[in-house]
Amino acid sequence: MSDYYILKGVEPVRCNDLKEWADFRRGDGRRVALTEKQGVKVSTVFLGLDHSFGGGEPVLFETMVFGGPYDEEQKRYTTYGDALDGHREICKRAYYT
Repeated sequence: MSDYYILKGVEPVRCNDLKEWADFRRGDGRRVALTEKQGVKVSTVFLGLDHSFGGGEPVLFETMVFGGPYDEEQKRYTTYGDALDGHREICKRAYYT
């Protein structure tokens, strides 16, 4: 089975067609959320590859901080909803600490 995924709306879908996966990656559909304040950027994206490495549910989303005291902090998630919640939580820390 493939470890490649694309998003259909907010649902990750396994993708066995490498061209379709590559085309999706070139598009704008990877961004889940982006917040920029006070010189700090918090970015949440759909990774498109399973980062669980065979250890359970596919880990397909990631939030990362660029700048400020939490620079390079990251967290990964299995669902779109968890990624949005995680984005908001990290923003609270990154901007109000």
